[in-house]
Amino acid sequence: MAAPEPTDLPITASMNGAPRVTRDGRPMQEATPQEWSAVFEEISAEGFEHVELSDGWITPAELTPERRAELRAVIADAGLALPSLHIQRVSVIEPGRGERNLAYGHASIDVAAEFGARTYNTGLHRPLLPAQQQALWFWTAQGPVDPVDDRDAWDLAVRRIRELGEHAGSVGMDLSLELYEDTYLGTADSAVRFVQDVGLDNVGLNPDVGNLIRLHRPVEDWRELYATTLPYANYWHAKNYQRDEADDGTWFSAIPATARDGIIDYREVIALAISLGYRGAIVCEHYGGDVLSVSAENASYFRRMIHSAITRLPDDVDRA
Repeated sequence: MAAPEPTDLPITASMNGAPRVTRDGRPMQEATPQEWSAVFEEISAEGFEHVELSDGWITPAELTPERRAELRAVIADAGLALPSLHIQRVSVIEPGRGERNLAYGHASIDVAAEFGARTYNTGLHRPLLPAQQQALWFWTAQGPVDPVDDRDAWDLAVRRIRELGEHAGSVGMDLSLELYEDTYLGTADSAVRFVQDVGLDNVGLNPDVGNLIRLHRPVEDWRELYATTLPYANYWHAKNYQRDEADDGTWFSAIPATARDGIIDYREVIALAISLGYRGAIVCEHYGGDVLSVSAENASYFRRMIHSAITRLPDDVDRA
């Protein structure tokens, strides 16, 4: 296995801190190219060269071809590359909406290919419930739960994700599935078993362990989560949280932190990922405050950790 160059793991900005509406209150879906441009220019000004387009910010599959062309031009003019399209909270087994979400997934894959993305990132998480929407941090309230012992629901999810994976493969893209609590991707073992059942080389995991260690309940150890899921990773949302809990299990707490200062040791995890052959994007996510500035600090930290990991590779790894 050849040692990677740092550019083999593009550090990518997420858009979870980008404004959802224009200054006069219109959704970004209706914004002008100039208003879109301001968002991407700000991301570029923080030192990013890659950005993850997310339907939490805009829904590209619902834009006209002309508007999609404008959006592509705006991203390129900001000097940004688009490694991925992130589609969230549209589970293919959401009750009453599964088939509609499946169709939306197919449309989004076509748009991702049109934009030149190499990864379509999605999952099985559903829209936030009212209690989650009202909470300071949505992960502190209970969300939807996949039926644990329903083999028919599991098999349906596998078939539909396999269908999307085959579509993605036909246009030269990977499909990545994001770890998320209370879904079939909510534990390390379940996520790996799910990907194995899908059984496609281009379908892997997004080991977003931050989604799990922030929960105010008992959670798997982050080292074990990564050790189990990183061998199947083809895309990566990276964020961190400070976490505390009582030994007797009576209380738990987690709040967002920088990548350096949270409970996950990314020096250790990035070294493990690179040693396992991971060469995909690392997407900087954060919640609360100035998300873009924190993400830029995280990006600098991740670059240092990648360099450190490469220099610590065994001597028998080809560095040519």
